[in-house]
Amino acid sequence: MSFVVAIDGPSGTGKGTIAKLIAQELDLVNIDTGAMYRCIALACLTEGITNNEERERIIEIARRVEIQIRHNGVEQEIFLDNRNVSKEIRSQEVTMMASQVSAIPEVREIMVNLQRKMAEGEDVIMEGRDIATEVFPNAQVKIYLDATSEERANRRYKENQEKGINSDMTYEQVLKTIEKRDYDDSHRTVGALKIAEGAIVVDTTKMTIEEVKEKVKEIILERRK
Repeated sequence: MSFVVAIDGPSGTGKGTIAKLIAQELDLVNIDTGAMYRCIALACLTEGITNNEERERIIEIARRVEIQIRHNGVEQEIFLDNRNVSKEIRSQEVTMMASQVSAIPEVREIMVNLQRKMAEGEDVIMEGRDIATEVFPNAQVKIYLDATSEERANRRYKENQEKGINSDMTYEQVLKTIEKRDYDDSHRTVGALKIAEGAIVVDTTKMTIEEVKEKVKEIILERRK
């Protein structure tokens, strides 16, 4: 039987970083669900689709493309149709498109089925927006990471500068993008961002990554006994 750690929360709370660190320390398989939606978004943009009005084409792309998450030592690499797109899917354009395609119920159904298949027979840690509410409502561990929008924008801005991704965006632009993403994610008709029943909320606003990691690790080890 699989052991599932489900981590939800808004953009910029450190979900991806924490999932990666915890996976390494507790020998869990890390499945980045956000990257999967970003792959669909990138495939759409590549085919000239810039919004979710072309619904049927987007659904057809979601059914057709092959998405793989491979682990190269400590790093996780994302492949779309056997092409490494790990950095490409982090652009601002893909980020905004991913929010649109993930709001399509048929696309979510396709991705959720794939996520569940990836987790079969594995001890996994999975992060996203609706992991504990929709994908794995019976997960053994449910955690909701949160932080103020200002702090999340500050983190994302610094990350962009360090990685050279969307480095031309100002802090104010990043904050505006995050606030819009928060609104869109929490007002979806399917897979809306919300705190799952039984989830433990961890406010990371004034915490370091190390402090968040230790807190999450403590919660998981307690439930795993």
